[in-house]
Amino acid sequence: MFDPDIAYQALTSRDSRFDGLFYVGVTSTGIYCRPICPVKPPMQKNCLFFTSAEAAEKAHFRPCMRCRPELAPGFAPVDSHHRIADRLIRRIEEGLLEEQETLADIATEFNLSERQLRRVVQQELGVSPLELRQTRRMLLAKQLLTETSLPVTEIAYASGFRSLRRFNDVFQARYRMSPSRLRKTIQPTTMATVQESAELRLSYRPPYAWQAMLTFLQQRVMKEVEWVDDDAYHRTVRLGDCRGWVRVSHLPEKQALKVQFSTTLTPVLPALLRRLRDLFDLDAQPQRISEQLSRDPLLAESLAQYPGLRVPGAFDGFELALRAILGQQVTVKAATTLSSRVAARFSESLETPWPALSRLPPDAAALAAASVEDIAGLGIVSARARAIQSLAQACASGALRFNGALHPDVVQQQLLAIKGIGPWTASYIAMRALRWPDAFPKEDIAIRNNLGGVSAKVAEQMSQVWRPWRSYAVLHIWKSLTPEKR
Repeated sequence: MFDPDIAYQALTSRDSRFDGLFYVGVTSTGIYCRPICPVKPPMQKNCLFFTSAEAAEKAHFRPCMRCRPELAPGFAPVDSHHRIADRLIRRIEEGLLEEQETLADIATEFNLSERQLRRVVQQELGVSPLELRQTRRMLLAKQLLTETSLPVTEIAYASGFRSLRRFNDVFQARYRMSPSRLRKTIQPTTMATVQESAELRLSYRPPYAWQAMLTFLQQRVMKEVEWVDDDAYHRTVRLGDCRGWVRVSHLPEKQALKVQFSTTLTPVLPALLRRLRDLFDLDAQPQRISEQLSRDPLLAESLAQYPGLRVPGAFDGFELALRAILGQQVTVKAATTLSSRVAARFSESLETPWPALSRLPPDAAALAAASVEDIAGLGIVSARARAIQSLAQACASGALRFNGALHPDVVQQQLLAIKGIGPWTASYIAMRALRWPDAFPKEDIAIRNNLGGVSAKVAEQMSQVWRPWRSYAVLHIWKSLTPEKR
């Protein structure tokens, strides 16, 4: 829990670094806000502070219509209980609570007892797992009603409700107005005009090195599956039975990314938005990361040159792991060429508004069914072709998952058990696909060269001062630290 005096100071200064870290409930109005809310700050005696939107809503506060708490960036700390709560939230947004019938089933997937799971979520967020799900549903519904022209019925189902009646009842009880009444308060000019697509915003804590992120992704595009132009990232999407596309661009004045998506993806919207938050590392706390990394003078110049440098994540864990294997002992350009060949050979076509975007990402099931000869025929070394086949079979069978339910250390051990996947590959996958902020691929030759040609053991020793944010240090080393600049 935040110190009330410190939280109130952040509130009155509208400090964006605290956005998403706490919320303020105003007892005189019954409304809760983000610390960056543009309205006149309330008197401190009327403020109650909460570490999550779920806790504020459980205390019967309604979300502010000005600062819109549903747009606040996420909170992803790194200690044990916080990690479990954060991973649970990710699984909820991937649809876990719709797939499993009981909380006991969910706890089993996390290797916890039901009682432990309830205690962790209650301790970290101040609500039960089911209350957490309900609030997430409602905030997504509010955002869709506010920012899109999607029919209310589609919004109800996209938010996770199984009937329109239930959606209307819960919305009325929670926000004291009907969904249609909320929509009437929105100006028509703010609504999406193209029915085949819709738009939403995903917020972050500034600063954000957008151009550096775009450059990183552009250098690694899987042709026809991804495309990067001067100011936006595009990709095709396969989620469950849904197929479609997304376009992501930057809104620096809003401290957010604009996501345009085909409405064919509306049924899987929570999972889509979570994957995009992971891909673009929108839950990072740049101030906290910078404070730790700046303790090492070696990174000072890069931190000043690239404030808000993020760790690019992965939209799909299998896809990233496939790329990591293809990238073993070859250049980034060569790995990109190989991944594009795999997509052209083993994925389905898809029509999109852009000619450069015409194919779905490779599917684990398709590669699991392929022979080693089929994969190697694309110019891939046989040993890597066998590793790709084994990886695909593990993912297709469910034996290997990148869904956040298991700790990254456990998943890395599962990866290392696959012949052809070594420590560098496992660490790289942990850094990007598993969103592990303290991953450090010490075997990486570029890292070791840029640190002065040191051994992996020395690189590991040098990295200790960067913990628990070594993944971010890696990006700075790759981006700007060269032997000439040491």
